[in-house]
Amino acid sequence: MKALVLEEYNDLIYKDVPDPIIKNSEVLIKVMACGICGSDVHGLDGSTGRRIPPMIMGHEASGVIVRTGTDVIGWKSGDRVTFDSTVYPLNDWFTLEGKYNLSGNREVIGVSPGTYKRDGAFAEFIAIPQHILYKIPENVTFEQAAMVEAVAVALHSINISGVRTGNNCAVVGSGMIGILIIKLLKISGASGIIAIDINPGQLEKAALAGADCTFNPTVENLEEKILTLTNNRGADIAFEAVGLSKSVNIAIDITRKGGKIVLVGNLSAKIDFPLQKVVTRELKVLGSCAIRGEYETVLNLLKTGKIQVDDQISAVVPLSDGALWFKKLYNKEDGLNKVILVP
Repeated sequence: MKALVLEEYNDLIYKDVPDPIIKNSEVLIKVMACGICGSDVHGLDGSTGRRIPPMIMGHEASGVIVRTGTDVIGWKSGDRVTFDSTVYPLNDWFTLEGKYNLSGNREVIGVSPGTYKRDGAFAEFIAIPQHILYKIPENVTFEQAAMVEAVAVALHSINISGVRTGNNCAVVGSGMIGILIIKLLKISGASGIIAIDINPGQLEKAALAGADCTFNPTVENLEEKILTLTNNRGADIAFEAVGLSKSVNIAIDITRKGGKIVLVGNLSAKIDFPLQKVVTRELKVLGSCAIRGEYETVLNLLKTGKIQVDDQISAVVPLSDGALWFKKLYNKEDGLNKVILVP
């Protein structure tokens, strides 16, 4: 089969590789669409340490089952499917506690730190365990289904935040995950949604997605303005969708006493952390890791039209052109959000 292989850092090659061999409990999927995640772009140059070449990246995918293992039940050739990005063991303590995203024995598709290594979906075919499969509704396209993983990441952060109807919520970082958090907060009943970003273009997108107010922290007295909007208290919950010291500190500064900060972005391995602000204001800081069962809900939201993702898809292009589009994303070309590769 053909695949887009990260041969060395900054060196993606479209080439022939062996077809996957499925285990008894796995299915072979013909990949129909696979999105380029921001983490793939950051992994391209080795800066994150989460992509170790040679490997096939890609974990936001959809396709059609073409073969099933002998122990597979309830799935057949021709089924349109998407799948979780985490391959988790069913007998792990964290899985049994309902926290499979924290399992130390998990593998992440298309990601390879240490024992996590498992080739991904920038390829014509991929082998996937049956227990992480989800059926795509008839009215949802393969391209839309390739967006489910990203929406599920955003939804997981909202689920663990405990957001309630009427909460004032701030989203720091209006990239794609930030935009999806805003869309989902609107569905969740947050009464005030504040978007914060240094890019005016991203703030425009945040407003279109449902943000009630948008602010550029480099040109405005941010804390004062947010206090004015929130009865002089601050945001009930702040979602940080970047992962840098500056943006994390902004999220902490604008959150009310006793409020919550949900950390979703993870660009930096370490940050400067304002310990005394967190302690003296009794802030709750939560890390949000990947996904924990949100796929079904997201697929239902897409099926019913309660969330739209087409506006986040910038281009649908052949897998053979993948290296070119990776370069465009790596160079931060204007106007690009999600690029979907089609084998």
